[in-house]
Amino acid sequence: MISDPLFLSVILIVIMFVFLLSSLWIGVSLMLTGIIGMLLFDHNLPPVISVYDKIGDLLASSLYDALNSWSLAALPMFILMGEILYKSSISTRLLNGLKPWLAFIPGGLLHVNVAACSLFAAVSGSSAATTATVGKITLEELKNRGYSKTLAMGSLAGSGTLGYLIPPSLIMIIYGVLSDVSIGKLFVAGLIPGLLLASLYSFYIMYKAKVDPSILPKEKEVFTFKDRINSFKDLAPIFSLIGLVLGSIYGGFSTPTEAAALGVLGSLILAFYFKSISIDILKNALLNSVKTSVMIGFIIAGAVFLSQVIGFLGIARAMSEFIAGLGLSPMMLILLIGIMYIILGMILEAISIVVMTLPIVLPIIILAGFDPLWFGIFLVFMVEMAQITPPVGFSLFVIQGISNEKIQTILKATFPFFILMIVTVVLITVFPEIVFFLPDQMIK
Repeated sequence: MISDPLFLSVILIVIMFVFLLSSLWIGVSLMLTGIIGMLLFDHNLPPVISVYDKIGDLLASSLYDALNSWSLAALPMFILMGEILYKSSISTRLLNGLKPWLAFIPGGLLHVNVAACSLFAAVSGSSAATTATVGKITLEELKNRGYSKTLAMGSLAGSGTLGYLIPPSLIMIIYGVLSDVSIGKLFVAGLIPGLLLASLYSFYIMYKAKVDPSILPKEKEVFTFKDRINSFKDLAPIFSLIGLVLGSIYGGFSTPTEAAALGVLGSLILAFYFKSISIDILKNALLNSVKTSVMIGFIIAGAVFLSQVIGFLGIARAMSEFIAGLGLSPMMLILLIGIMYIILGMILEAISIVVMTLPIVLPIIILAGFDPLWFGIFLVFMVEMAQITPPVGFSLFVIQGISNEKIQTILKATFPFFILMIVTVVLITVFPEIVFFLPDQMIK
């Protein structure tokens, strides 16, 4: 039996990685890690109480607490909304509507990836869906028009991660449930940082277009004023859906769960309006939503159980006291945590990173004086980086599947946008008001 919580935490981390590398389901890996932790720890329980009874009680209560959440009901709704938009023609119309407005900017239609990903992220919530949807439409077309394929892939990889940052965001919902932070405030807190990151991407594209005109086609595409006016018929429905979902949350008229239901209704209305829905499309969207929601729910349940085990065994308190005893400044602490997340992003996908680390990291962050709301946005940036870091960068695999390019080529194209993401993280850390401005304006 082990009585030292810090020593036990090291053993549990090793055990957890062994389970994950063995291709066990993430939810099962987290639960088994928690059960082994309970079995290894020296509880000093009275003879009449069995450790197996404790495990059973803790497992039952944590599963109920994890899944009996009204806030969590928003998750399948937002997933379904994204599926409907992805499988209908609405995403294609979004791109067509953006073209006349972006062609005159330095970099031309390369900005379509940034703008389309930003807008699709605001109605999807998933980085994978955002990258796949926009990439299938833009990559081949940009190549055919004479634009740099390298910059097209890099901007798609960077912009595709905005699905986690610009609300509604699946990661924000999971973080809000696990950390007891208002999901509505997380949503609006991500808006300005998300737009800031998108703006940096566009500025970089404009800079590249100025210093290296060869990335652009020789003949510039021209759109008339009439083309721009006509584009509103494609853009207005998407903007209306974004306004419906985010406006209802920001104005205090609905909870995120209610707004998610409105989003599903709005996406169905748009799909019927554009005559791009069928029984098969709806059936596939529902089936994929159920599969994704159950998978995420199982992971959350495992994470909550492991979190309760960590609290029950005193691991979180021991680690917090250990970190506090190191005498690190808050900025040095957040730097080390940021480096840790970048390393984890090389071997784990986004949801796993959040649910595995939050039970240990969040108490330390709060002890250091950081606001959990701010840390939620910081964490979203970290898991965004996980989407484009090898070898488990999911967005890289999506782009490889679309473009048939070597992963090394995609990595090289993505690197400048990874650096811009780090710059944005530094900005929100030095100037946290960027995160807090909109939540402070929300109607109470």
